[in-house]
Amino acid sequence: MASTQPTGAIGRLMEELGKLPGIGPKSSERITHFLLSGETKDVLALADALRDIVQKVHPCRQCYNLTEGELCSICGDAKRDPSILCVVEQARDLASLERAGAYRGVYHVLQGRLAPLDGVGPDKLTIDALVHRVNQGGIKEIIMATNPTLEGDGTALYVSNLLAGSGVKITRLARGLPSGSVLEFANSQMLADALEGRRLF
Repeated sequence: MASTQPTGAIGRLMEELGKLPGIGPKSSERITHFLLSGETKDVLALADALRDIVQKVHPCRQCYNLTEGELCSICGDAKRDPSILCVVEQARDLASLERAGAYRGVYHVLQGRLAPLDGVGPDKLTIDALVHRVNQGGIKEIIMATNPTLEGDGTALYVSNLLAGSGVKITRLARGLPSGSVLEFANSQMLADALEGRRLF
Protein backbone atom coordinates (compact mmCIF):
# COMPACT_ATOMS: atom_id res chain seq x y z
CA MET A 1 0.00 0.00 0.00
CA ALA A 2 1.43 3.40 -0.99
CA SER A 3 2.33 5.87 1.76
CA THR A 4 0.02 8.85 2.10
CA GLN A 5 2.53 10.89 4.14
CA PRO A 6 2.88 14.41 2.73
CA THR A 7 6.13 15.11 0.94
CA GLY A 8 7.86 18.25 -0.30
CA ALA A 9 7.49 21.52 1.59
CA ILE A 10 4.41 20.34 3.54
CA GLY A 11 6.07 17.12 4.63
CA ARG A 12 9.24 18.96 5.62
CA LEU A 13 7.34 21.48 7.74
CA MET A 14 5.40 18.71 9.49
CA GLU A 15 8.63 16.86 10.16
CA GLU A 16 10.35 19.95 11.62
CA LEU A 17 7.33 20.86 13.78
CA GLY A 18 7.26 17.28 15.06
CA LYS A 19 10.74 17.81 16.57
CA LEU A 20 9.37 20.45 18.98
CA PRO A 21 8.61 19.32 22.57
CA GLY A 22 5.00 18.32 23.06
CA ILE A 23 4.24 18.27 19.32
CA GLY A 24 3.30 14.87 17.94
CA PRO A 25 2.36 13.88 14.37
CA LYS A 26 -1.28 15.00 14.67
CA SER A 27 -0.35 18.35 16.23
CA SER A 28 2.30 19.01 13.59
CA GLU A 29 -0.29 18.25 10.87
CA ARG A 30 -2.84 20.61 12.48
CA ILE A 31 -0.27 23.42 12.82
CA THR A 32 0.89 22.94 9.23
CA HIS A 33 -2.66 23.20 7.86
CA PHE A 34 -3.36 26.19 10.14
CA LEU A 35 -0.33 27.97 8.64
CA LEU A 36 -1.31 27.00 5.09
CA SER A 37 -4.78 28.51 5.56
CA GLY A 38 -3.50 31.64 7.33
CA GLU A 39 -2.64 35.08 6.03
CA THR A 40 0.67 35.18 4.15
CA LYS A 41 1.89 38.15 6.22
CA ASP A 42 1.25 36.27 9.48
CA VAL A 43 3.14 33.19 8.32
CA LEU A 44 6.06 35.31 7.10
CA ALA A 45 6.07 37.19 10.43
CA LEU A 46 6.44 33.83 12.20
CA ALA A 47 9.28 32.87 9.85
CA ASP A 48 11.00 36.22 10.55
CA ALA A 49 10.63 35.71 14.32
CA LEU A 50 12.20 32.24 14.06
CA ARG A 51 15.07 33.64 11.97
CA ASP A 52 15.64 36.45 14.47
CA ILE A 53 16.03 34.14 17.48
CA VAL A 54 18.75 32.25 15.61
CA GLN A 55 20.56 35.32 14.27
CA LYS A 56 20.11 37.86 17.09
CA VAL A 57 19.70 36.02 20.40
CA HIS A 58 22.83 34.86 22.23
CA PRO A 59 24.03 34.36 25.83
CA CYS A 60 24.71 37.43 27.99
CA ARG A 61 28.48 37.84 28.36
CA GLN A 62 28.12 38.04 32.14
CA CYS A 63 25.36 35.70 33.29
CA TYR A 64 24.58 33.61 30.14
CA ASN A 65 20.91 34.58 30.13
CA LEU A 66 19.46 35.00 26.64
CA THR A 67 19.73 38.50 25.19
CA GLU A 68 20.11 40.46 21.98
CA GLY A 69 22.60 42.90 23.50
CA GLU A 70 26.00 42.46 25.12
CA LEU A 71 24.38 42.33 28.58
CA CYS A 72 20.89 41.09 29.38
CA SER A 73 18.33 43.48 30.89
CA ILE A 74 18.89 42.05 34.39
CA CYS A 75 22.70 42.46 34.35
CA GLY A 76 22.22 45.97 32.97
CA ASP A 77 19.71 46.96 35.66
CA ALA A 78 21.39 49.22 38.28
CA LYS A 79 18.50 48.53 40.71
CA ARG A 80 19.41 44.84 41.04
CA ASP A 81 21.58 43.71 43.96
CA PRO A 82 24.83 42.33 42.43
CA SER A 83 25.92 40.85 45.78
CA ILE A 84 23.26 38.10 45.60
CA LEU A 85 23.72 35.60 42.79
CA CYS A 86 21.08 33.01 41.91
CA VAL A 87 22.38 29.99 39.96
CA VAL A 88 19.90 28.29 37.62
CA GLU A 89 20.17 25.54 35.04
CA GLN A 90 18.50 27.22 32.06
CA ALA A 91 17.29 30.64 30.96
CA ARG A 92 13.69 29.37 31.21
CA ASP A 93 14.27 28.73 34.95
CA LEU A 94 15.44 32.33 35.31
CA ALA A 95 12.26 33.48 33.56
CA SER A 96 10.14 31.43 35.99
CA LEU A 97 11.85 32.99 39.02
CA GLU A 98 11.43 36.47 37.54
CA ARG A 99 7.69 35.88 37.13
CA ALA A 100 7.51 35.10 40.87
CA GLY A 101 8.61 38.71 41.46
CA ALA A 102 10.33 37.93 44.78
CA TYR A 103 13.99 38.23 43.79
CA ARG A 104 16.01 41.39 43.15
CA GLY A 105 19.52 39.98 42.82
CA VAL A 106 21.33 38.81 39.69
CA TYR A 107 21.69 35.40 38.05
CA HIS A 108 24.10 32.90 36.56
CA VAL A 109 22.78 30.42 33.98
CA LEU A 110 24.69 27.12 33.89
CA GLN A 111 23.21 26.18 30.50
CA GLY A 112 22.34 22.71 31.75
CA ARG A 113 23.03 20.33 34.60
CA LEU A 114 25.62 17.64 35.25
CA ALA A 115 24.52 14.38 33.66
CA PRO A 116 27.50 12.03 33.28
CA LEU A 117 25.40 9.29 31.66
CA ASP A 118 24.45 11.77 28.93
CA GLY A 119 28.03 12.98 28.53
CA VAL A 120 27.40 16.32 30.25
CA GLY A 121 30.36 17.12 32.50
CA PRO A 122 31.49 20.38 34.13
CA ASP A 123 33.29 21.42 30.93
CA LYS A 124 29.95 21.53 29.08
CA LEU A 125 28.48 24.05 31.55
CA THR A 126 29.38 27.61 32.53
CA ILE A 127 30.79 26.54 35.91
CA ASP A 128 34.27 27.98 35.24
CA ALA A 129 32.70 31.35 34.41
CA LEU A 130 30.70 31.18 37.67
CA VAL A 131 33.83 30.49 39.72
CA HIS A 132 35.55 33.40 37.97
CA ARG A 133 32.65 35.75 38.84
CA VAL A 134 32.83 34.72 42.49
CA ASN A 135 36.62 35.11 42.60
CA GLN A 136 36.30 38.68 41.31
CA GLY A 137 34.64 39.58 44.63
CA GLY A 138 31.52 41.52 45.55
CA ILE A 139 29.24 38.49 45.88
CA LYS A 140 27.96 37.80 49.40
CA GLU A 141 25.46 35.02 48.74
CA ILE A 142 24.94 32.35 46.11
CA ILE A 143 21.48 30.80 45.87
CA MET A 144 21.60 27.36 44.29
CA ALA A 145 18.32 27.23 42.35
CA THR A 146 18.94 24.13 40.28
CA ASN A 147 15.93 21.89 39.80
CA PRO A 148 15.09 19.52 42.70
CA THR A 149 16.00 16.42 40.68
CA LEU A 150 18.86 13.93 41.05
CA GLU A 151 20.92 15.76 38.41
CA GLY A 152 19.98 19.21 39.72
CA ASP A 153 20.93 18.32 43.28
CA GLY A 154 24.18 16.74 42.06
CA THR A 155 25.02 19.89 40.11
CA ALA A 156 24.28 22.10 43.14
CA LEU A 157 26.47 19.91 45.36
CA TYR A 158 29.34 19.98 42.85
CA VAL A 159 29.20 23.78 42.50
CA SER A 160 28.88 24.37 46.25
CA ASN A 161 31.93 22.16 46.88
CA LEU A 162 33.92 24.15 44.31
CA LEU A 163 32.99 27.41 46.03
CA ALA A 164 33.24 26.16 49.62
CA GLY A 165 36.49 28.03 50.28
CA SER A 166 35.34 31.31 48.75
CA GLY A 167 33.86 32.73 51.95
CA VAL A 168 30.56 33.34 50.17
CA LYS A 169 27.36 32.15 51.85
CA ILE A 170 25.77 29.36 49.78
CA THR A 171 22.06 28.70 50.18
CA ARG A 172 19.55 26.37 48.51
CA LEU A 173 15.92 27.01 47.62
CA ALA A 174 13.51 25.80 50.32
CA ARG A 175 11.94 22.43 49.67
CA GLY A 176 8.51 23.88 49.05
CA LEU A 177 9.29 22.59 45.57
CA PRO A 178 8.31 18.93 45.22
CA SER A 179 11.26 16.60 44.69
CA GLY A 180 11.63 15.67 41.05
CA SER A 181 9.84 18.79 39.81
CA VAL A 182 11.25 21.53 37.60
CA LEU A 183 11.18 25.30 38.19
CA GLU A 184 9.59 25.96 34.81
CA PHE A 185 6.30 24.36 35.92
CA ALA A 186 6.17 25.68 39.50
CA ASN A 187 3.64 28.43 40.21
CA SER A 188 4.78 31.93 41.17
CA GLN A 189 3.78 31.68 44.84
CA MET A 190 5.64 28.38 45.25
CA LEU A 191 8.79 29.93 43.76
CA ALA A 192 8.45 33.05 45.89
CA ASP A 193 8.13 30.88 49.03
CA ALA A 194 11.13 28.80 48.00
CA LEU A 195 13.24 31.94 47.55
CA GLU A 196 12.06 33.44 50.83
CA GLY A 197 12.66 30.22 52.78
CA ARG A 198 16.05 29.34 51.28
CA ARG A 199 18.48 27.62 53.63
CA LEU A 200 22.23 27.16 53.92
CA PHE A 201 23.52 24.52 51.55
